[in-house]
Amino acid sequence: MNEAITIDRYTTRGLVLRLLAGCTLLLLLLAGCGGEAEARPDGEEGAFERTVNVEVMPLEPSSFVELIRLTGTIRAYQDVTVAAEEGGVIRELLVEEGTVVEEGQPIARVDDRILRAQTQEARAQSELARESWERRQRLYEDDGVGSELDYLQARYEADRSQANLEALEQRLDRTLIRAPISGTLDRTEVEVGSMVSSGSPVGRIVRTNPVKVRGGVPERYADDVRRGSRARVTFDVLDAEVTEVEVSYVGSTVDPQNRTFDAEVIIPNPGRIIKPEMVANVEIVRQVHEDVLVVPQEALVREEGGYVAYVVEEDEEGREVVRERLLELGPAQRNLVVVWEGLSPGEELVVVGQNRVADLERVRVVERQAPVRDPRSDP
Repeated sequence: MNEAITIDRYTTRGLVLRLLAGCTLLLLLLAGCGGEAEARPDGEEGAFERTVNVEVMPLEPSSFVELIRLTGTIRAYQDVTVAAEEGGVIRELLVEEGTVVEEGQPIARVDDRILRAQTQEARAQSELARESWERRQRLYEDDGVGSELDYLQARYEADRSQANLEALEQRLDRTLIRAPISGTLDRTEVEVGSMVSSGSPVGRIVRTNPVKVRGGVPERYADDVRRGSRARVTFDVLDAEVTEVEVSYVGSTVDPQNRTFDAEVIIPNPGRIIKPEMVANVEIVRQVHEDVLVVPQEALVREEGGYVAYVVEEDEEGREVVRERLLELGPAQRNLVVVWEGLSPGEELVVVGQNRVADLERVRVVERQAPVRDPRSDP
């Protein structure tokens, strides 16, 4: 019986020693976890106070640009289908596909032999009618010979012959198909020997310097987007600089399918690297807020009552502690958010360690970061 009691006492003592060793190890782990907390006596024997390492950022008023982000599609500034104005057989293609052409430059020629002969005949008739009229005019006006009806008929015949000649000359000129705009002959629709009629497509000319970027704006921004609004355009597939432009066109109707209205900007494209139907990122400036407090979104802590943040202050004993602030937030953009209420300029906002502190808890500031600024505050 005594042996059993002795064994139990030794067993109990071993359990207690192991428990104490485990508690000591746990305290050591907590104290050494990232250097964020330390144990210190606080008046009573065995009482400890936790100190959390934090990083802070001073709050300074700055500007904040609120943006409307769109996905836009590139369109040629001008995109024209060239059509034949006279029917006939294509006798010559004067420009190859992909060639840059100027407005009025010939690109193809329709067989003009019949029209050329008709024009020569009309020119001869016009000359005869004009000469007859001039003679009739001299006889009637100077000598009083002939009737007024013959005089008027000769004048009419001269005018009619001249008009017929001019019409045929215009048709003859249209057998030479010309570029209606300056641009690139992107595609030809005919070959030499092809038969075309008036209105048949011959080719396509596109002007891609500059280009248009068009995107759909959600209808809730109808009062914010107008002609002259500032915008920026970037491309994911091109290593191009940000292009800053103004909105050149705003649609007057809303698409019932996606509840958006069109907005368009025009951007330069001197190297013609930007191609129609490419996708672009468009950012339209909705509003610029001046002298506001802008903080990183990760510095905020979500609670039941909303978002809170922590600032570092000194308590009555001169120690650094955190104070919890309930926030009223404004617009957010690119991981930054405007704080309308809850924070004041000059305070130090906890930006690292905010998820491990509570109101009035003691902290140690290990680093002070530079104030954040909206990188797009000067578009």
